[in-house]
Amino acid sequence: MAIHHTHHRFTRDEYHRMAKAGILHEDARVELIDGEILEMSPIGRRHKAGVDRFTHIFSPSVQGVAIVRVQSSIVLSDGSEPEPDMALLRFRADFYAESDETPADVLLIVEVADTSEGYDRRTKAPLYARHGIPELWIADVNRDRLTVYHEPTPHGYATTQVLRPDESVSPLAFPDLIVPVRSIFG
Repeated sequence: MAIHHTHHRFTRDEYHRMAKAGILHEDARVELIDGEILEMSPIGRRHKAGVDRFTHIFSPSVQGVAIVRVQSSIVLSDGSEPEPDMALLRFRADFYAESDETPADVLLIVEVADTSEGYDRRTKAPLYARHGIPELWIADVNRDRLTVYHEPTPHGYATTQVLRPDESVSPLAFPDLIVPVRSIFG
């Protein structure tokens, strides 16, 4: 006789109640992806430096026009609340204190990959595309390459471009902001 296992899919509300009840430790590196609570990779030195470089690049350039959210969750659906390394959100005077952001508020997601490149590419990129996030950047700090994803579809991003340190890129939402790829990797 075959045993069939079913997975319980968690909602955002259940996920947050588990955290409040102490089931999920407040320092736990987890995120809610398609109803599953997944453990995130540890943050290494090169990863931290990459996030800091992106913060240094974006914060002064988009001040007052967008919000730079660093290593904090974004709401995609009732079953998905990932924690990208960086998100550029449409500016709101309340900084999203009154209500959660929606996928339409997300201008750009940045994932810095030290040990998570495969997970970011195979799991998170399709998730972001399904929710209509217009642009995703995955910065692979081990290979000094930036993969830029555009044109989200229900099956993934239609356009992918790999950039090397001698190239530059501009976010779709800020075409006048020219980012030398070298500045991302140091």
